[in-house]
Amino acid sequence: MSEEVYQAIPHRPPFLFLDEILDATEDSVRASRTIRSNEPQFEGHYPGNPIMPGVLLCESVFQAGAVFLSRKLEVDVAGDTTKRTPVLTRIQDAKFKSIVRPGDNLIIEASHTETLGQFYFLKGKVTRDGKTVMTVKFSLAMVEAESTT
Repeated sequence: MSEEVYQAIPHRPPFLFLDEILDATEDSVRASRTIRSNEPQFEGHYPGNPIMPGVLLCESVFQAGAVFLSRKLEVDVAGDTTKRTPVLTRIQDAKFKSIVRPGDNLIIEASHTETLGQFYFLKGKVTRDGKTVMTVKFSLAMVEAESTT
């Protein structure tokens, strides 16, 4: 896991599904992830025939969206020191086109489509070897982080 990912979002193993940020633009982010056979979900999700749960593929896209949003807001609200956390507010049209297994190298993309107030609408996809594995539309909101003191 790259330090860049750790700095961008609050997620940590075993619930971090991005290895590295490949590139980011004003409207999108691309990240990578290698699926490992020793990940805890494979102990119970089709033992002996490990298949990456679709919900975790979605989560990888949501995390890429959170990376995008944290970078965008860092630029847009320079000087605002309020700690915010990206929170999922909507999932639409998740479509799974292929099975993902341990050893697969994935590219995870999220791109911004619209902003309405505090809600950021995005679309995302996961690809393997240039072929689409899944697509999803979703929205995130940045909420003020609760104090842990």
